[in-house]
Amino acid sequence: MKPTRERILDAAAKLMRSQGLARTTTKAIATALGLSEPALYRHFASKEELFLVVLRERLPGFIGALKDLPGRVGRGAVGVTLEEICRAALAFFTETIPMAGSLFSEPALLGRHRDALRERGAGPQLAVPILAHYLRDEQELRRLAAGIDPEAAAAMLIGACFHRAFVQQFMGQTPSDREQRQFGKALVKTLLRPAKPARARRSDKATARLGR
Repeated sequence: MKPTRERILDAAAKLMRSQGLARTTTKAIATALGLSEPALYRHFASKEELFLVVLRERLPGFIGALKDLPGRVGRGAVGVTLEEICRAALAFFTETIPMAGSLFSEPALLGRHRDALRERGAGPQLAVPILAHYLRDEQELRRLAAGIDPEAAAAMLIGACFHRAFVQQFMGQTPSDREQRQFGKALVKTLLRPAKPARARRSDKATARLGR
């Protein structure tokens, strides 16, 4: 049998996915495991702490992928790294949007969760700056075009992944891994493609000659 801490995390993740964070109580988690609430609190100080550990240890590795970015500067193709970040973000948002959505219906719970994140120096506001820092470092090594704005590119990549995951959850869609990979490739290709003016059409050229 798994250690009690691991069983608590498994049960919490399952309930949070199916019921959302606001409706998942420590009593329900303890009951699902045949434990008392005091037994649960011997491992986790609060539901907020439990949720943060679930995000870190039981969900797709977007957080870990971001933390690994400094060590990937100058190594491997930038496009490949960004595709990996994109896939990790899609998987992470797909899991967390249903879990965290209910937070916004409980202002007090949202406030406690926000405070817990601040105490740990964590939170969703850090994703774009971390990715932008990586892109800026790659620009300094001349492995990324100077014309790309790191902050804007980071915001577009993460924002596009969040929007895609949100719409898929809202519409009840379950895309295949292949579809998610294709989206990631297309998104990264678009972000990294140098801006080039479209070739003038023949009619446009003819009009230009008439105007001389």
